[in-house]
Amino acid sequence: MKIGTDIVQISRIENSLNKFGERFKKRFLSPLEIERAKSIESLAGLWASKEAIAKALGCGIGKELAFCDIIIYKNNKGAPYFELTAQAQKIHQIEQSSLSISHDGGFAIAVVALTTKNKGTL
Repeated sequence: MKIGTDIVQISRIENSLNKFGERFKKRFLSPLEIERAKSIESLAGLWASKEAIAKALGCGIGKELAFCDIIIYKNNKGAPYFELTAQAQKIHQIEQSSLSISHDGGFAIAVVALTTKNKGTL
């Protein structure tokens, strides 16, 4: 079992959005995520989620895993979950995962727990 967490100040995401506009969203979100994220709090939660997932996988955001390799969805009850692109799945073979996202007091936080087939180091 591997765990990752990330917390981000919502105003930091808001400042980036104000400075770079849609280009900022396209840097880390899929078209579906852009369509669904209606609030700055949601954007911050998505950012924190992708960072937490990368941490749990032990690689961070970079060469092995890009922001856009991670796509966050919600199930029919509104609970978040994620999938990796086919390219990222070749490197990171996730067996099970759980994702939680929250925001309050000017911060967004995400926690992910997962198990993988590959025995990467943490």
